Amino acid sequence: MSQANFWDNGKKAQKVINKTNALKATYQSFMDLSEELEELLILFEMLQEEADKEIQKELEERLSNLSRNLKAYELAQLLNQPYDANNALLEIHPGAGGVESQDWGSMLLRMYTRWTDKHHFDIETLDYQTGEEAGIKSVTLLIKGHNAYGYLRSEKGVHRLVRISPFDSAKRRHTSFASVDIMPELSEDVEVKINSDDLKVDVYRASGAGGQHINKTSSAVRITHLPTGIVVQSQVQRSQFQNRNQAMEMLKAKLYQLELDKNKQETAILKGEQLEIGWGSQIRSYIFHPYSMVKDHRTNFETGNIQVVMDGDLDGFIDAYLKRKLNKN
Repeated sequence: MSQANFWDNGKKAQKVINKTNALKATYQSFMDLSEELEELLILFEMLQEEADKEIQKELEERLSNLSRNLKAYELAQLLNQPYDANNALLEIHPGAGGVESQDWGSMLLRMYTRWTDKHHFDIETLDYQTGEEAGIKSVTLLIKGHNAYGYLRSEKGVHRLVRISPFDSAKRRHTSFASVDIMPELSEDVEVKINSDDLKVDVYRASGAGGQHINKTSSAVRITHLPTGIVVQSQVQRSQFQNRNQAMEMLKAKLYQLELDKNKQETAILKGEQLEIGWGSQIRSYIFHPYSMVKDHRTNFETGNIQVVMDGDLDGFIDAYLKRKLNKN
């Protein structure tokens, strides 16, 4: 950064600055934890010399905070894959089942929105398709923040819900499915070749949750990549041009992820490994009835406090997933 020609390439310079800031943040977090530990040891020594309820209360509260911050720091150190630090593109697609699955999709949307808020990430809705009666047909979010993709890549897969349906007058138990797809937002220096002849572009009038972000003109854009069948769409930007650019960025990310998945499958075949089946296998079950439990089928991590999970407390599942991947590597 001290070189005279550092700013000759603005994009390259910004990439270095972002990496430097991330390293500084990691270092500062470690030093803050160390300093807090030293102060707590002093409080502990004071308490041993003379019992004091105020000091004991302060020690217990700060120790609880230190434990929570230490877990967050340890979790962040597991994010060491190439695109873990990137923003994340998150898509939710309800499965077959009409209003049941579409309502389940909206519950997942709320869960991830709550998780995003807890981690102080920014969230931008790129596409929102409302269900006919309730819930959503699909939604695409851009979650912005350092390590957003690293945390959320654990959520990629099929999520299963078991509950007494609020839409069934007979109060029967229903099982619903929704797929969650996670991709890193790619920087401009990552090249993905897309042939314009392979694209089918449609424009349509935006629809969705309403409000100032929904344009009533035909500015929404849907792009179909004919060789792969991948479909992306954007409708929340103000102009057709902006929505097209946004959709192309999403297509770029999907094609890149497709290539990565293909390479992983080929490597696994050579090694004789059995990979998880994408759409055909559920990664997590959320059971509201006849008992309360959320269980991740990849790590066996589970909790009976389903409401806390639905309110965005996913860190236990994310931590278990990342540690499992670390042990496998």
